[in-house]
Amino acid sequence: MMRRISLKHERVAAVLAREIRSGVVRRGAQLPGEVELARRFSVSRNTVRAALAVLAEDDLITTRTGKGSFVLFDGRPLDGRLGWTHALSEQGVETRMRTVRIALAQDPDLADRAGLESPDVIVIERVRQLTDGTAISLERSRIPALDALRDLPGRGLDNGSISTTLNRAGLYLDHCEQRLRGRPLSLGEAELLRRPEGTWFLHTTRTSWTADDRFAEYADELLDPEHYELSLSYGT
Repeated sequence: MMRRISLKHERVAAVLAREIRSGVVRRGAQLPGEVELARRFSVSRNTVRAALAVLAEDDLITTRTGKGSFVLFDGRPLDGRLGWTHALSEQGVETRMRTVRIALAQDPDLADRAGLESPDVIVIERVRQLTDGTAISLERSRIPALDALRDLPGRGLDNGSISTTLNRAGLYLDHCEQRLRGRPLSLGEAELLRRPEGTWFLHTTRTSWTADDRFAEYADELLDPEHYELSLSYGT
């Protein structure tokens, strides 16, 4: 039986993949440039590009072929459409939430944008922390003050989860619109996150609806760019 001889770019890709999977190169970390890799493996830059394409196809680096934008946590792609708790848990990241407040409030602007009959909303403000206590995000949500939700300020979230609480009220998140930019922390935000005032964080807003287009949640979130980043990929 004839043994298949691997091509140069496949050998380079195999070495890099092994280093990524073993943790020698932290998954999601920036790889050296093409020139440095070409020098290390004594190959051409075209060979390096072909090797990187293999890694991209295997989702080992973030320059994946395809259209879309992805938020990464420590180099790992996250699908935040249904909330960071679910997205992080899918990646095996342990975090805990500290609830700052849950209150009944009025937001006429949101009610107008979301087509709500009443300006009453439930405001939920929480800080997400890593297991070592480092605060990595400030997450503020506004959900409609339905009859089944108006007592949230007194009883708290079901199982500590906004999604579970919404589901029990008959609201199942289906699709969303999300925007992301960067901005400095205000004094109050900095105090909650234990950071200096003016520290730059990623700022994302997400409006979610049910499958029948009922408004379910408006989430306004500040994400620590030391852990989160936005990755853009384009292709045909």
